[in-house]
Amino acid sequence: MEKCRLVFSGSGGQGVITVAIILAEAAVLYENLIAVQSQVYGPAARGGATRSDVIISDSEIHYPKVIQPNVLVCLTQEAYIKFYPIIRPGGLLITDTRYVKIQRKVDAQQKELPIYRTVMEEIGNPIVFNICMLGAVIRMTDLVKAESIMKVLKDRIPSGFLEMNRKALNLGMKLAEDVKS
Repeated sequence: MEKCRLVFSGSGGQGVITVAIILAEAAVLYENLIAVQSQVYGPAARGGATRSDVIISDSEIHYPKVIQPNVLVCLTQEAYIKFYPIIRPGGLLITDTRYVKIQRKVDAQQKELPIYRTVMEEIGNPIVFNICMLGAVIRMTDLVKAESIMKVLKDRIPSGFLEMNRKALNLGMKLAEDVKS
């Protein structure tokens, strides 16, 4: 496997750091891969700009920061404007149709997904918006299995929220399938 460099970006409170940690843990604990995760907060913890980097590989990782991501997820317009120039040519750019309007053509696969709308229509609780997005990412990249993500979630969240998160993860994977075909 070639190293996969991901950047999750959005605003504080959207859970981009949480999903980066969940993805890295799933890769290391259940997929026998190597992963590093780092994050940057904006001036305000909630509502400020947020970025979280993840590198996943089957060989040694020498530098923990992502310079040109293979996968860039932008969940706000501010994040999109700030980070779209860093996407690796031929990479994958994922945005949410509610929060981001694509303004520029980049040398990447651009996937606009109705993540927020789908979560609200199907689940009715925006708290799992990030997990739905993660489902789309893992389906489009095949980095880790959904079962590995669920194992991490089982250890991290209260059991009463596990089924809602499972549904959100599956919704995200379905959104990705719809876009792929």
